[in-house]
Amino acid sequence: MPVCNSNQLKTFNTFGISANANRISVAVSVESLLDLWQEAVENHQPILLLGGGSNVLFTEDFKGTVILNRITGIDIQESDTAWNIHVGAGENWHELIIYLLKNKIYGLENLALIPGNVGSAPIQNIGAYGIEFKQVCEYVDLVELKTGKQIRLMENECRFAYRDSIFKHGYRDGYAITAIGLRLNKVWKPILTYGGLTKFSPDDVTPEQIFHTVCEMRQSKLPDPSITGNAGSFFKNPIISAELAQKIKSEYPECPQYYHNEHSVKIAAGWLIDRCHLKGYHIGHAAVHQKQALVLINQGNATGQDVIALAAYVHKQVAEKFNIYLEPEVRFIGSDGEIDAVECIS
Repeated sequence: MPVCNSNQLKTFNTFGISANANRISVAVSVESLLDLWQEAVENHQPILLLGGGSNVLFTEDFKGTVILNRITGIDIQESDTAWNIHVGAGENWHELIIYLLKNKIYGLENLALIPGNVGSAPIQNIGAYGIEFKQVCEYVDLVELKTGKQIRLMENECRFAYRDSIFKHGYRDGYAITAIGLRLNKVWKPILTYGGLTKFSPDDVTPEQIFHTVCEMRQSKLPDPSITGNAGSFFKNPIISAELAQKIKSEYPECPQYYHNEHSVKIAAGWLIDRCHLKGYHIGHAAVHQKQALVLINQGNATGQDVIALAAYVHKQVAEKFNIYLEPEVRFIGSDGEIDAVECIS
């Protein structure tokens, strides 16, 4: 089984944070994943399963074994009405969309350029430009690491919510996502409700147009992690009461707000941060991105503690101005595993 020559995690997290692990190993199959996990357990090592590293912040060195999930493979089946696609958790999410587009299989275009691997998609219930993962998910495959038992959860068993799922709760510790199943309808219906997509007509827009437009929108305001370290959207868009939303709207008519349910509204976290005049604000080598305030960046040599301090400052400023308490979307990883991100910045 492959073992990395280096213990350095910098290239395995898109934030580009310099941190070390005791050991970094690569799992290319369910069997190798189970073997690596068992070996770490026998050595009494903390264990971190890592995909593309696009949604993690290393707050310090990790005193254990990091297992990189590189289980790949794409299998496509079809019925009269839909495409059914089985995808290994180690596949790159954006490359999967490109592959499907080339094969004239549509439905994921709005989720283009979301960084990370396929296995992370259900954990976060990733979403962008009017679509969430749960809308295209058929099932998620897991393995119970202690027993090797393989489990398939259908979409309605995954408890998907806004940037949340059962994989952050009941199936978090002791389980690993090994594959996902997607169901994409052959009758394609464009979703054109957000941003620059609203300029298109549903009657003549093509999937390729949506894909390229989404890529352009993301690239125009989001930094490329290969150039500037970041984990994409750092904070969740908060869901607030309809009363508070109306109060903010009366003071700031331009405030972007989105219907959540009859009692609550989703409000743009980036807008809240921007109204606190925090673009460009930095602590150490961590900064709020100049073009998109929702993104915190590594300006070169930021530490995990720099990013935590900056996130705490942003959290405090937004709370004082709007009485809204932002929660990180990014997972914080300490020396022994995941730690409470909200607690770290509060």
